[in-house]
Amino acid sequence: MRAPQPRTSAEGVPAGPQKDGAAELRAGLEAILMVVDEPVAEITLAQVLERPTQEVAGALRELSAEYTAAGRGFDLREVAGGWRFYTRAECAPLVERFVRDGQQTRLTQAALETLAVVAYRQPVSRARVAAVRGVNSDGVMRTLVARGLVEEAGTDPESQAVLYRTSSYFLERLGLKDIGELPELAPFLPDDVENLEETTK
Repeated sequence: MRAPQPRTSAEGVPAGPQKDGAAELRAGLEAILMVVDEPVAEITLAQVLERPTQEVAGALRELSAEYTAAGRGFDLREVAGGWRFYTRAECAPLVERFVRDGQQTRLTQAALETLAVVAYRQPVSRARVAAVRGVNSDGVMRTLVARGLVEEAGTDPESQAVLYRTSSYFLERLGLKDIGELPELAPFLPDDVENLEETTK
């Protein structure tokens, strides 16, 4: 008696196991919903996956119930006429902590240097920061402003350039009452600091 031969594709390549239709649908829904940034309507998902809308709706509700029953860190919710993944309410404080604290620990070396210049020279213009660092710092400054560590502080009376200073959030993150509590900079400066001052003016 001959053993059953493995299935092959039209090209003669061994075919993989057949994927269950329901499992394939669920996997497709998860893949799409993982990358969306706004709720997606059932009919849209049905069109993309080429499946009946009723079947897609049922699969979505099954997935949502499954995630809830398993206590996953995310929900699949029907909101504003569509479906989307959301952080489970119980996990929201953890996500908030990660977003607030985790990102701040990932400042690049360039961002740290720029932040130090602003902190010790404030109020200071972008041009002045660039002169001290010896490299254009516009992009880094935008990042620091976006993260709330640096803020605008008016304009220079002579050049009309926008001036920047550190924010109250910067003080909060460093545990300082005011800028006066920043550590003395002198011990970290090179011996020829006077010449350095002249070259950066």
